[in-house]
Amino acid sequence: MSHMCIDATVRAAADLGFTCTVVQDACTTRDLEFAGRTIAAADVHGAFMAALGAAYARVLRGEVYLEDF
Repeated sequence: MSHMCIDATVRAAADLGFTCTVVQDACTTRDLEFAGRTIAAADVHGAFMAALGAAYARVLRGEVYLEDF
C-alpha cells in the first residue's frame, strides 16, 4: 500500500543513495481512520505521492514511465 511498503521502501532506498521512481498508478492504498474520521484512499494515496515526489522520488503515471522505453 502507498502509505506503508511503498513509502517505507522509497524513503529507505533514497536514504541509501538510490535514485527512485514511483509509478503512481501502479500502486494504491485504502481508506484510513484517524481522529474519528475516514480519510479516503484517494486522499491518502495523493498525500503520500506528493510527499515522496517532493524529496525522495520521481513520481510518474504509468504511461509517462513507459515512454522512456
